[in-house]
Amino acid sequence: MDNNKLEGLFSEIITDIGEDVTREGLVDTPKRAASAFRFLNYGYQKNLDDVLNGAIFQADTEDMVIVKDIEMYSLCEHHLLPFIGKCHVAYLPKGKVIGLSKVARIVDMYARRLQIQERLTNQIATALQTAIDPRGVAVVVEAKHLCMMMRGVEKQNSVMTTSSMLGIFRKEISTRQEFLNLINRV
Repeated sequence: MDNNKLEGLFSEIITDIGEDVTREGLVDTPKRAASAFRFLNYGYQKNLDDVLNGAIFQADTEDMVIVKDIEMYSLCEHHLLPFIGKCHVAYLPKGKVIGLSKVARIVDMYARRLQIQERLTNQIATALQTAIDPRGVAVVVEAKHLCMMMRGVEKQNSVMTTSSMLGIFRKEISTRQEFLNLINRV
């Protein structure tokens, strides 16, 4: 990526809204904004194999594995404004488990791209299904969208919830309900 090009584009944006990029407080803003934007979208530089880094292990457990309340930050692809929330992930192993931190890293890899929440939820579920081929995967994402809070309808307390259920979580209502009950425990 060309750092100078992105800095120049941020400089143009700041100028176009009527600000003076030579003003003391804004002199380094294009550079900082370019760096921040790159960081907020680092997911494009990653792929599933790199994130997993071999952390898939044989296991004879078939019991549900849940990682809940994974904090998540993303940018809405429609307005480039953040949406912030948490992700809950579960799977039912079939001979393999994944390193605990890898679940959160999968969430980050997809969240740190320009997104819509619906696609993000599905990408996380599909990645886990691809990685370890469990009997099923369940993902629930709950997020507040600044594009709805700071502009537009300006609704401060709205939370969007999306889910993706694969395998046994889709087929078996009791399995899905067990997952939903466990993530909603206080």
